[in-house]
Amino acid sequence: MLSFAEENYLKTIYHLSEETEGAVTTNAIADSLNTKAASVTDMIKKLSNKGVLSYQKYRGVHVSESGKKAALQVIRKHRLWETCLVDKLKFNWDEVHEVAEQLEHINSTLLIKRLDEFLAYPKYDPHGDPIPDENGEYKSKPQVALNHVKADTTGIIVSVKDTSNAFLKYLDKIGIYLGAKIKILEKVEFDGSLEIQIDSKKTVFISKEVSENIWISE
Repeated sequence: MLSFAEENYLKTIYHLSEETEGAVTTNAIADSLNTKAASVTDMIKKLSNKGVLSYQKYRGVHVSESGKKAALQVIRKHRLWETCLVDKLKFNWDEVHEVAEQLEHINSTLLIKRLDEFLAYPKYDPHGDPIPDENGEYKSKPQVALNHVKADTTGIIVSVKDTSNAFLKYLDKIGIYLGAKIKILEKVEFDGSLEIQIDSKKTVFISKEVSENIWISE
């Protein structure tokens, strides 16, 4: 059994391990959680003792098989709760992350099984991220970031990688949402910004940073 804090650390380390090759460094974990490296080291030792991480001093950490299973169950609960909040309780997609952060620690297998059934077994959350099933299995949609797409390409927005309130509110403001049809009209060589058309109607300019966080299926 992991505590709330231990689950949060494990989930963060798992996400970092998916984004990098090799071991996850203490500094990377500290930066992601906005905490001190010494605190991270203490938690890593606790998680290593529980068998969910493998740790060698100065060589970073790896998530064990049991750690992956535990992390995916936390992620499953988080994304199911986000889906419930948006689809059933009519939260906006920029309002659900912090609430789901609290709900993901409820330790009831039956509750999550019933929640999944109640939601008709969704495959993706409101931000387009895949929802692991009860065995930790999931299938990602084929997708590519807008900044890697050539001009005159058309696609459908299937996920956003930055799920902060500020970013999602910005997307709402300019009319971008999951399922929107996007056409790349121009890529500006100077700064990597894009001119895009949304649903064959509205035309907007977005920065390179924004385009890196919007993913489409061509």
